[in-house]
Amino acid sequence: MTLEILTADSLAPLRHGFFTRRGGASSGVFSGLNCGIGSSDQADMVAINRARVAQAVGVEPDALVSVHQVHSPDVVTVDAPLADKPRADAMVTATPGIALSILTADCQPVLFADAGAGVIGAAHAGWRGALDGVLEATLDAMEALGARRADTRAVIGPSISQRAYEVGPEFMDAFMADDPRNARFFANGAGDRLQFDLQGFGLHRLRCAGIGHAEWTRHCTYSDEDRFFSYRRSVHNKDADYGRLISVIRL
Repeated sequence: MTLEILTADSLAPLRHGFFTRRGGASSGVFSGLNCGIGSSDQADMVAINRARVAQAVGVEPDALVSVHQVHSPDVVTVDAPLADKPRADAMVTATPGIALSILTADCQPVLFADAGAGVIGAAHAGWRGALDGVLEATLDAMEALGARRADTRAVIGPSISQRAYEVGPEFMDAFMADDPRNARFFANGAGDRLQFDLQGFGLHRLRCAGIGHAEWTRHCTYSDEDRFFSYRRSVHNKDADYGRLISVIRL
């Protein structure tokens, strides 16, 4: 099956894509394009999937760089293929031929570009990383390479939507402690449950940081099982594991 790659006009002409699960070699609960090295999928199947992604964006597999994601605000500046995966949740580069890749399964994959300056970034922004400042830290690191945030564009890819993101009151407490105005990102659910607007919060943080343009592709990972992996859906289905989607940008 052919790979399905979602793109955004605002990131053109840079080569990029939010890859769906379609077109991969994995099977079972990982069926499709599982690119999660940390999953319990067969390692050779993951390698085949990642090689297909690398080919799709025009780089060798070792130039498809990624980090060991830990829900942090930490950013790595990359100027060559990485021998080891540092613990971080975002990357930036000004080096042509390097493809930055982020893995997600409900969290926000965010691709950044200041095409004029020749600087790109990619971030894994779950609720914890977004609250702790990974998006702003990515912009700071891009500026250190010569980008201007007013000229930078960011696109949030497929991630869990508010209607599927049920949380408890203690979850909201962390956001209220940071800023009481964050109440706007929560809607009432059943009983004491709340529905969290992850993308609304991400867009808010990006715009407050002075970015030139920010948008969400408006794809929900939880509600479209045919196209996307979802951690939360796997929990509800009592699956043993789950696949990871990959999002990539390169100069």
